Amino acid sequence: QVQLVESGGGLVHPGGSLRLSCAASGSIFSINTMGWFRQAPGRERELVAYIDSGMDTKYADSVKGRFTISRDNAKNTVDLQMNSLKPEDTAVYYCNAAVRGTWSFSYLPYWGQGTQVTVSS
Repeated sequence: QVQLVESGGGLVHPGGSLRLSCAASGSIFSINTMGWFRQAPGRERELVAYIDSGMDTKYADSVKGRFTISRDNAKNTVDLQMNSLKPEDTAVYYCNAAVRGTWSFSYLPYWGQGTQVTVSS
């Protein structure tokens, strides 16, 4: 099977920076889109940013100019550099990837376990 493991969450002051990382492992044939979602208490999970296999990116309007998504196809990793963090960025951040396993001809969505990001003074 396939696993996504996130790291890098934590507590940061407003205006600070954090870098989230996610590594995919397991029986992977290829990965299409990789991305980050977040879910704040009482709110639905929302897309933060994604990057496809060709390195094209898309960002939520609320994070444009502050967050940068990147990936390493050789390592099956995706990172999210978060700068100028605001209290409203506080949420659990989830890594997501569309993965084709070695046993499959289809891309299936996989999720990480989530990592808490808290922006507070």
